[in-house]
Amino acid sequence: MQKSFRITEDAAEQILQSMSQTDPTTGSLRIAAKRRPDGSIDYAMGFDEADETDTVLEQYSVEVLIGVTSLDLLAGALLDCVRLETNGAKEFIFLNPNDPQFVPPDASVCE
Repeated sequence: MQKSFRITEDAAEQILQSMSQTDPTTGSLRIAAKRRPDGSIDYAMGFDEADETDTVLEQYSVEVLIGVTSLDLLAGALLDCVRLETNGAKEFIFLNPNDPQFVPPDASVCE
């Protein structure tokens, strides 16, 4: 069985905050992934309406849409929102074992 894409509670809080500051008919969070020529993965996120071929997941009250072309690349990946040490800004990060540049974090982060 293929592991599914997940988001952390911190990521969900940030997403819900962003959704509340935009048009209330924004839709769901679409996450897309594309493999680059060097094997690494590029990510994109935005609000969108579901397509009939999308995989739809709901976590922490956030509906996540993943298109068929991104599904395998996002299998087992985790979206988190962390505060940067350098300037204190919050930033989304993808922890994705499918990315050859992935370095597993401390195990407690992904549990």
